Amino acid sequence: MTGDIAALAYLGAALGAGLAAIGAGLGIGKLAAGAAEAVGRQPSASAQITGAVQLPMFLIEGVAVIAAVVALLIVLMIPK
Repeated sequence: MTGDIAALAYLGAALGAGLAAIGAGLGIGKLAAGAAEAVGRQPSASAQITGAVQLPMFLIEGVAVIAAVVALLIVLMIPK
């Protein structure tokens, strides 16, 4: 029984970390693509656009890091 629970915990941790990484990658890619398009349209506003893009990008990356930490905690808390 404990082996089944451990296997499900490992599976859940792997799926959670993987989905968080995929979601963060898609979000950062979409954000960077929009910023590149905006700078292409208005090169004079590139400093403002870059500044406006950095905070959401850091927040998305932070969510991915938190998800990885939670997945690691799940794996480490599995009883041996």
